[in-house]
Amino acid sequence: MSDFQGMEELLQDFLVEASDLLSDVDNKLVDLERAPRDRALLNEIFRGFHTIKGGAGFLNATELVTLCHLTENLFDKLRTGELEVTAETMDVIMDATGAVRTMFGALENGAMPTAAPVRLIENLKRALAGQLVESSPAVTQEAATQREVAREFMQNPPPLTAVAMKEGGSEPDWKALLGAITGVTPETETGVVEQTPALAVISAAPPDSAPGALGRRAADKPGNEGAPGRRETERGRDNSIRVDTTRLDQVLNLSGEIGLTRNRLASLRRDILGGARDGDTLHALDEAVSQLDLLVSDLQSAVMKTRMQPIGRLFQKYPRIARDLARNLGKDVDLVLLGEETEIDKTMIEDLSDPIIHLIRNAVDHGIEPTVDRLACGKSGKSQVRLEARQEGDHVVIVIADDGRGMDVEKLRAKAVEKGLISHEEANTMDERQSFNLIFLPGFSMKSEVSSVSGRGVGMDVVRTNIQRLNGSIEINSVVGKGTTIVISLPLTLAILPVLLVRVSDQPFAVPLSMVREILNIEPQRLQEVSGCATMIVRGEVLPVILLTDLLGWPQAGTPEYGVLMQVADSSFILAIDSFSGRDDAVIKSLDDFRPKGVAGITTMSNGQIVLILDIKELLGDPGDHRGAPRSSLVLELAEAA
Repeated sequence: MSDFQGMEELLQDFLVEASDLLSDVDNKLVDLERAPRDRALLNEIFRGFHTIKGGAGFLNATELVTLCHLTENLFDKLRTGELEVTAETMDVIMDATGAVRTMFGALENGAMPTAAPVRLIENLKRALAGQLVESSPAVTQEAATQREVAREFMQNPPPLTAVAMKEGGSEPDWKALLGAITGVTPETETGVVEQTPALAVISAAPPDSAPGALGRRAADKPGNEGAPGRRETERGRDNSIRVDTTRLDQVLNLSGEIGLTRNRLASLRRDILGGARDGDTLHALDEAVSQLDLLVSDLQSAVMKTRMQPIGRLFQKYPRIARDLARNLGKDVDLVLLGEETEIDKTMIEDLSDPIIHLIRNAVDHGIEPTVDRLACGKSGKSQVRLEARQEGDHVVIVIADDGRGMDVEKLRAKAVEKGLISHEEANTMDERQSFNLIFLPGFSMKSEVSSVSGRGVGMDVVRTNIQRLNGSIEINSVVGKGTTIVISLPLTLAILPVLLVRVSDQPFAVPLSMVREILNIEPQRLQEVSGCATMIVRGEVLPVILLTDLLGWPQAGTPEYGVLMQVADSSFILAIDSFSGRDDAVIKSLDDFRPKGVAGITTMSNGQIVLILDIKELLGDPGDHRGAPRSSLVLELAEAA
């Protein structure tokens, strides 16, 4: 039972507005780290927490009110100059926003939020009293010295006999080993060494009892097995949408005009049924039908625009994610957002969230070098990751670029061979583009160790799969020492899909036009046979010929006359068909209750006939399972037809 019975509508309104406010606060906090004396920013963040606190008060969410009140008080002192913004203060504030988001998750489930962690409340109170401990230069120097000692220890380890053994000699004395590395002798049973932030701390306490590290989410802790991605509270799909009232007014006006045109058509229908067949009546009918066609097209366009949302609403969550990860990895990364006003279909915004999160985390973790390495290469210590969106024709292009180390194609090929993903022969024949695309293979990773951020070899494979599911494409460009650029191209909307209408056995099917490169005539003299499979050479490229009837599991009744050159991911092939009917813009209707394999949805042709929209990738499955018809049988059929 919900804790908010009778207040569901108020709760939903609060969550929508408060979530946007909190995302905006997160972004402003990242900006505040760069400009800690910006009073305007401090005032805006203060107002954000104040507004969230007010809404929570209406819902009687006492614990959320308490947390926001403490954070609001802290910002009040920061904006009046009583306290200064420090790194330690920012860590506490970031922890507070994370706790607020966790409370939002409880509210979404209809439960009253529980109290914030005791340590967080204590840290906020210490921050209010100006009692947060800052890292002194002496501590920083000591940490640097300890890192040098540890590095020397790793390069020239002492013999095992030099390490103290516990009684019984079953294992090393870990406390003594820590002292040998750091030069600090632990004095407590927990083994906690104070003022050694650069080193891992040995603790006898259970892992679950360890307090959360400031400035990071639990999913970012080393050793955490949770898959990187969206926060738990963000994983539910938001079915609401914000629409500019101007667009709704346009839809209303067009609906009114369509109503008037309908009345005109009804009047003309009565006249014609009454025997009026003169030229003026038929001319008026033609004008009314043309007017209706124009109005329906405009209405369709206006309705589609109501689904379009600024991509900035998606981008606004990423600065915080990049900041948290960079801080955990000890890197100085600046995420630059461009083209936030670019509009894209609301449903695509939801599905793009996880892939872009992974690409940003990948850029920060893999692409950006440690600060020391950047300085050694003559680069700036502060690195930059650029997230940009722009519209090009009927597509939206999203760019994720970094100025990091770049990718070495030789190392990529060597790692793929080492992991058994490709053979030496395949590696030797790969060009640069194919080598970059190796990172999309399941199981591929350049990391030798698995962490909560990377190393499992599944992330980029999932990214490409999700992008292709949106009828998009993804390309990689990289220069060693300069950085990597990933370009995602997507259609503006998924509600209308440009398709090519093809026919086999007199049955029409639709295939996505984005996969079609060209249409060819299938001629006997152009068919070759490679390993028992019919192939054609197109501009020097040997491509397999696959019968659409084979993919559908139908018998081939006639002779295929045409071939559609298709591009699916990195694979190209020729889809053999009987004929084609041309291009169309299909309004997709999904099959939620029953969806046969290889069918993405249905659409209706102008004559009312229902057409299946094929999911070519799903039909192909493993390309090795569809070798195509042998050339001999295909040539024989063509010869008989001739």
